[in-house]
Amino acid sequence: MKMIVGLGNPGSKYEKTKHNVGFMVVDHLASRHQAKFKKNAFQSEVAEYFENGEKILLVKPQTFMNESGKAVGPLMTYFNIYPEELVIVYDDLDLALGKLRLRQKGSAGGHNGIKSIIAHLNTQTFNRIKVGIGRPKEKQTVVSHVLSGFDQADLPLIEASIDRSVLACEAFIETNDFVQTMNRYN
Repeated sequence: MKMIVGLGNPGSKYEKTKHNVGFMVVDHLASRHQAKFKKNAFQSEVAEYFENGEKILLVKPQTFMNESGKAVGPLMTYFNIYPEELVIVYDDLDLALGKLRLRQKGSAGGHNGIKSIIAHLNTQTFNRIKVGIGRPKEKQTVVSHVLSGFDQADLPLIEASIDRSVLACEAFIETNDFVQTMNRYN
């Protein structure tokens, strides 16, 4: 079994914001595999599908970004998911818009959603797909940047990175080899 978690904030107010790019990736992945999200007891929306007989869980924590670990940790325990079967997809403002970076471990790098997951899993070793959203514009705060939508001119670039993130998730699901996936998509 594998669990692909997209990080974001619940509610229509945040739906198309930069901070919700993780949700956008798992939404796209669910759409490609005709999987429907349902709310569950773990403060998440979860969709599932099967690939070559293996169950794939797609997760959107509904805890708000800074408390993502409160959903991810209990889900992993309930479904007996190991850290190497987990992929977290999230925004990274230190990466150029649309750039992807795949990693197997590391610090939170200032990302509060990842800080929460590290705290709840008690490890920094889990697969990640970071989607670049770029730095704030001059005189713009980090909070206003991540909670704003993408500029119209940037939509083709971010849509391409979402598509590429989905392909990376599917490659990992198919090969069960995140190192190979990193070599292909980094």
